Amino acid sequence: MTALRLSIEAPVDVDALVVFAVLSDGRMDLLVPPKTLGRAAVRLIAQAASDLAPTGADTGPIRIPSSQRGPGRVTILTTIAAQPSSEDLRDAVGGTLRDTRGLARIAVLAPDSDPATVACVAEGALLGAYRFDAYRGDSSDPDGPAPVEIILVVPTADDSPVKEAVAEATTVAAAVNLGRDLVNTPANDLNPAALALQADKLFKHTDVDVEILDQHDLRRGKFGGILAVGQGSHDGPRLIQLQHRHPKARLHTALVGKGITFDSGGLSLKPAKPMETMKHDMAGAACVLATMSAISKLGLPINVTGWLAAAENMPGGSAQRPGDVIKIRGGKTVEVLNTDAEGRLVLADALARACEDSPNSIIDVATLTGAAMIALGMRTAAVMSNDDGLRSRVVAAADAAGEDMWAMPMPEHLRAGLKSSVADLTNTGDRNGGMLAAGIFLREFIPRGTAWAHLDIAGPAFNPESRYGYTPRGGTGFGVRSLVELLRRQSLQD
Repeated sequence: MTALRLSIEAPVDVDALVVFAVLSDGRMDLLVPPKTLGRAAVRLIAQAASDLAPTGADTGPIRIPSSQRGPGRVTILTTIAAQPSSEDLRDAVGGTLRDTRGLARIAVLAPDSDPATVACVAEGALLGAYRFDAYRGDSSDPDGPAPVEIILVVPTADDSPVKEAVAEATTVAAAVNLGRDLVNTPANDLNPAALALQADKLFKHTDVDVEILDQHDLRRGKFGGILAVGQGSHDGPRLIQLQHRHPKARLHTALVGKGITFDSGGLSLKPAKPMETMKHDMAGAACVLATMSAISKLGLPINVTGWLAAAENMPGGSAQRPGDVIKIRGGKTVEVLNTDAEGRLVLADALARACEDSPNSIIDVATLTGAAMIALGMRTAAVMSNDDGLRSRVVAAADAAGEDMWAMPMPEHLRAGLKSSVADLTNTGDRNGGMLAAGIFLREFIPRGTAWAHLDIAGPAFNPESRYGYTPRGGTGFGVRSLVELLRRQSLQD
């Protein structure tokens, strides 16, 4: 990951200098805090900015030609609104740091000294600087290598509130980028066992305890959903438990992530084109793992248990069949009508097990339904819940973190579509309202009195199209910032 450090003044030996500017009526006003940049450099950049200010709708980053530059080989102006939101700041600087070919050391002038503003700039810069180049040659990445170092320039760089805010933002950005790495890793290198090994290595010298259940443990524990989904693959399933405890915490939250490391659809085989990106069907598990990493590093005084339900859904000779009846942990039976509706089966097992510990609240995260993308598009996640207060807190945390989540209902009449003639319920309901029916299915495994929320991140978890803002192509790390913010708020109230 690109390194980030604070500085009171802009170094002169950087490759690029990034300056925020407000564009209004063809006029560009630089946002340069006092003493961070010399007066001569400010005048030079301001003159170039007035000459280059766009008159149309295009307000993307503007590179000042070398003959008109300030410190560094190039100066980049990134435009924001006069009163930008936190997400505006992240997006603007992230979009600028996305396009940095040939620029190894980049100085970014924070637009003001407020710790919250500086933290947003730090987070956006690190998210925009992300590259996934583990499988590329030295010169094959069209974006070029990631910057080696970002120097965040703010006159209050030595103040404790600024240092603390930037340290937290750096930790969260690192967690998001970890989630992106996991999602982007191809399925031949990240099967359920490899995901378990990653978790074990990541938390080996931390305060997070790891327990891994393999297929033998799963059989003994009667985890029928995870076993059924994974039985068509020669790579056996895993259930990974991550425990973070704090002596001062009273409340306990459980996080459950869907971890289908590759989804072929099973015998209900997917078409070829949609299958190309099905390595990302474990984005929910990646989100939970990355969130646990962040709260451990932040030292949040909170009790959290993470569950990663990992399996590979393949159409092998031993794969489950449409019409099979499986028994979920706890005893409920499910008639499998479509083997491509497998995520809810592994989540059912994990939710049932998580509820046995009597958490105060439980949140599952999953790339669960194509219906979510049809309903909400590719940038918005759905939030369903049996508790209005929890649903509101999740949406509020997402809004504060800069992630788009939308509260959705769970109409009771859709429960009838899950009735089976041979089992307690089926794994698919009415095609109309399929996203909502999936949430209702999961609710069946939550005991009365347990507050639960379901996050369907099928759209925003993976970006198959062009980059935008700080969002790269491929895995986005969606959900990590929202969950960290939710748990941070909870720790303050515990």
